[in-house]
Amino acid sequence: MLSTLQSYIKDFTHLIFPHHCEGCGTDVLNDEDLLCAKCLHELPVTNYFSSHGNPVEKIFYGRCKIESAASAFYFTKDSLLQHLLVQLKYKSNKEVGYFLGKLAGLQMQQSNRFKNIDALVPLPLNPKKESKRGYNQAAIICDGMAEVLQIPVLNNAVERVLFTETQTKQDRIHRWQNMENVFAIKDLTGMQGNHILLVDDVVTTGATLEACANAILKNKNVKVSIATVAYTI
Repeated sequence: MLSTLQSYIKDFTHLIFPHHCEGCGTDVLNDEDLLCAKCLHELPVTNYFSSHGNPVEKIFYGRCKIESAASAFYFTKDSLLQHLLVQLKYKSNKEVGYFLGKLAGLQMQQSNRFKNIDALVPLPLNPKKESKRGYNQAAIICDGMAEVLQIPVLNNAVERVLFTETQTKQDRIHRWQNMENVFAIKDLTGMQGNHILLVDDVVTTGATLEACANAILKNKNVKVSIATVAYTI
């Protein structure tokens, strides 16, 4: 009787407040999911979390002492993943970031290469951008990862001390040059002697992640790995 009543309540709530897939718009999905099974299956998984020497790791070869690096999905223009990231970064849809973080966390959970992570550190956002947006998308992604991995998020460990303009139209060399000395350690608590996972939404040239990782690695007895939701191809 109770289960039947709960079912009626659930159906009525769904009728009044329909829950739609962020991809195709169908309402045939679980309440806790943002994508239906079909759209979830269409996300282009990289399998990089289980692959040593993957293209994301190669970005940092010879430039930064990274233990492991990976991205969960391939990023292409006009794709479902681009739509989701736009929702996260420009449409105040933090739920998307949390969901993508959980998906990335599930991939990491299945990989032996990311078993020894002690804490998550979101890549700090330019304070002006964060103030305008109201949140750091990398921190939201970390929260989703943390639910799956059951490890802490160090939101105040690193800060931006120099503010750079957007690097979208700059080449690889200029991006690296512009990122020198941009980051500094604000709080070593939780990092000293630990393996840190530095997290962001997308990796392209890796210049920003490299600069932040190198700032962290200036401290002794700290290891750094890198994870992003997407890898630009």
